[in-house]
Amino acid sequence: MIRRIWTLFKARNMEFFRDRAAYGWNLLFPFMIIIGFSVMFNEDQQTMYKVGVIIDSNTVKTHDSENILVSVLEDIQYRNFRKTKYIEFIEFNVFNHALDKLKHHRIDLLINPRSKHYWISQTSPKGYIVEKLLKAGVENRKFLYNQKKISGREIPYSEWLFPGILGMNIMFSALYGVGYTVVRYRKNGVLKRFSVTPLKPYEFLAAQIISRIYLLFITTLIVFLGCTLIFGFKCHGSYLSLLVVFFLGGFSMVSVGLVVAARNSSEEFANGVLNLISWPMMFLSEVWFSLEGAKPWVKTFSAFLPLTHLVDGARRIMNDGATLFEIKYQLLMLA
Repeated sequence: MIRRIWTLFKARNMEFFRDRAAYGWNLLFPFMIIIGFSVMFNEDQQTMYKVGVIIDSNTVKTHDSENILVSVLEDIQYRNFRKTKYIEFIEFNVFNHALDKLKHHRIDLLINPRSKHYWISQTSPKGYIVEKLLKAGVENRKFLYNQKKISGREIPYSEWLFPGILGMNIMFSALYGVGYTVVRYRKNGVLKRFSVTPLKPYEFLAAQIISRIYLLFITTLIVFLGCTLIFGFKCHGSYLSLLVVFFLGGFSMVSVGLVVAARNSSEEFANGVLNLISWPMMFLSEVWFSLEGAKPWVKTFSAFLPLTHLVDGARRIMNDGATLFEIKYQLLMLA
């Protein structure tokens, strides 16, 4: 049994590496995305902003250890600020939850109209611009404020994006590498030929899964090392924890691909189904942008997508240094 699985495993790997178009696309596409979005979404060129509004003043506390600036506001200034175009105002009930969103660039400024305080990240260029818009509402009135500046590590957009790109690459490689391939085997009669050999169905499936996971790790490792060398990205958490997240994420995506391929014999239909699965995940799993402020049903739908938990888990490990225990919810959902 082991010998048959090993033989099929090697054959599948050779088939993948000989397909230069598919292999090259798996390696070049993530680099193209990272470079393109690093240029297009430069922090100094952002024009759309998100402002969090605390609606329960009892939860607000001043933290000297946080990377924030605290200021006193005038009522007229806040009313004028609310009229500013191209700013989305998002309400929060819990201060600590809102502050966490601010630290991770999900919102650009946090304000409490009742206590007349606001918070911005000292390292956020977008927060700096929103603060200027806020102060512009005073006009000729005196703007009084007390500020406390604490330096901290900024998470650039390209660094925030990087885990999402890795997760997206894993998704496409797993779905099409298994789902589309098995459908092609069925259409070309390969599965019928296998049925008259000593190869068991579970051996065939095991070889497909092991091969795809192996290839996912190879391509992801190349992209990870390449972007780390070019852009200087760092993983602030454990590499072993990141490996676990990528393994569970890749395994779940391979499972979805096998479900698509289970009874499908049309390559065109399989391609359409895979597109129907992959494109919503790509745009609703916070790969490119945060869903903060989106409609509740959008967030609920996103919570059912495996890519959401893969990206969130990888992002928390790489950007925040989270442990496996701290991302247990994401791991449970992927499992």
